Amino acid sequence: MPRNEPTEVSDGWGGERSPRRRKAVRYGVPVAVAGAAAVTIGLVPAFAGSSPDLPKISAQDLIAKVAKSDVQQLSGTVRVTTDLGLPSLPGGAGGFDGAPGGGAKGGDGASAAPQNKLMELASGSHTLRVAADGPDKQRVSVVDKAAEYSLVHNGNEVWAYDSGSNTALHSTAPGSRAGKEHRAPGGLPKDLKTATPQDLAKEALKAAGDTTSVTVDGTAKVAGRDAYQLLIKPKQAGSTVGSIRVAVDADNGVPLKFTLTPKSGGAAAVDVGFTNVDFAKPAASTFAFTPPKGAKVVDGDKERATAEREHGKAAPFHKKLAEAKGKGEDKGGLNIIGKGWTSIATIKGDGSGLPSGKDMDKAKSKGAGGDAGAFLDSIGDKVNGSFGSGQVFSTRLVNALVTDNGTVYVGAVDKQTLINAANAAK
Repeated sequence: MPRNEPTEVSDGWGGERSPRRRKAVRYGVPVAVAGAAAVTIGLVPAFAGSSPDLPKISAQDLIAKVAKSDVQQLSGTVRVTTDLGLPSLPGGAGGFDGAPGGGAKGGDGASAAPQNKLMELASGSHTLRVAADGPDKQRVSVVDKAAEYSLVHNGNEVWAYDSGSNTALHSTAPGSRAGKEHRAPGGLPKDLKTATPQDLAKEALKAAGDTTSVTVDGTAKVAGRDAYQLLIKPKQAGSTVGSIRVAVDADNGVPLKFTLTPKSGGAAAVDVGFTNVDFAKPAASTFAFTPPKGAKVVDGDKERATAEREHGKAAPFHKKLAEAKGKGEDKGGLNIIGKGWTSIATIKGDGSGLPSGKDMDKAKSKGAGGDAGAFLDSIGDKVNGSFGSGQVFSTRLVNALVTDNGTVYVGAVDKQTLINAANAAK
C-alpha cells in the first residue's frame, strides 16, 4: 500500500415557498469580475470531528480516484460561505449587466436568471439543496430566510423559479441551438454548476502541474462520511492563493468539501461542502416542476435572443476569459499572459466596457453622484509604473489593474505582479 508522503504531481422537496446607478455599476465591474473569477478558482474546508483511520493513499492515486468517480445519483445539503472581500456597490447595484439564458438587465425574467443568483453567492453564507439522477435530471435550490430559488433540469426542460418575485423562467435544455451556448453538458447553467464541491474540485485539479504542489494531508469526517484530505498549494510566489483543501469521499471518490484559503491568512475565502449527502436514487418527484398559481412565467429562450440582439455578438468578459485562458492568444482584445497560478488576463479598453483611469478621475472630480466617487476611493489604489498610471482594485484573492489608457490586467495575483506585467507589456 502506498504511503501518505507529500507527493507532488506535475417536487419532492416540500414544494416552492412563496412568500445604480449606471455609473456605479460600470465602475464596479473590475471588482465584480474579480469576485466571479475567485469563485472558479477553488475552496478549503474547516473540518470537524475525529479523523478516521483509512488506508494510506498517494496523491496520484487520490487524484485518479476523483477522476474515475462516476457517481450519477445523489441528494443532499450544501453550505456555501464566501468572504472575498468584495465591497458593496452604491445603491446595492450589481457588477454585471445581463444574464445568459434569459433575464437580461431589465428583462421580465431578471429575478429568476441563474447568473443573478450566482452573484448573490459571491458573499455571505447560503444553504443549497442539491439532487442529481444522471445527466438529464438535476436540481439546485438556494434556500434563504424569506424565499427560495430553484433551478430544475428535467429532460428537455430547464425551469428557474424565484419565490420572492413569484417568477418562473422556462428554457430549452441542451440539444437545441439556443440551449448549447450557455449550458454545461449536465443541463444546468455553467455558472451555478460551479457552486458544488465536485465542480470546484475539478477546476482546482486542472491546475495540478509543475506550478503546483499536491499532497494527501490526513483524513476527515465530512457529512458523516470518511474522507481523505487533498492539499493543493501554488509554488508561484505571486499568487494570492494560500492553499486549497479538498475532502474526497474514501469510498466513491466524490469531492465532499472544497475550501480556499488566501495567502494573506484569515478565514477561508470560500468554503463549500456537503452537510449531509445520500448517494441513493432521488425520488422522481424531486425533478418535477409546475409553476405555482399566479406565478409569472417567462420564456427564457426568447429573453436570451433579445439580450443577444441588444448586446450584439460580443461575449461577456467571463466567457472571453474562459475561452482564452491558457491559450495566450487574442480573443477579441483579451489575452492571457503568464501561466499557472500567476496567469493574468489582459483586456484592451476599447470595447471592454470598462472605464479607464482617466474616466475614473474625471468621475471623481465631478463627484460621480457623491457615493460613487467615495466608492472608487474606497476600493482602488493609485499606482504608477513605466506603463504610466492606473488604479488597482483589490479583493482577498483577485486584483485588477485598470490603466489610464483603459487596459485591464486581472488575476489571482498580488498588486506588484500586476504592475510588473503592465510594465513588461508597455
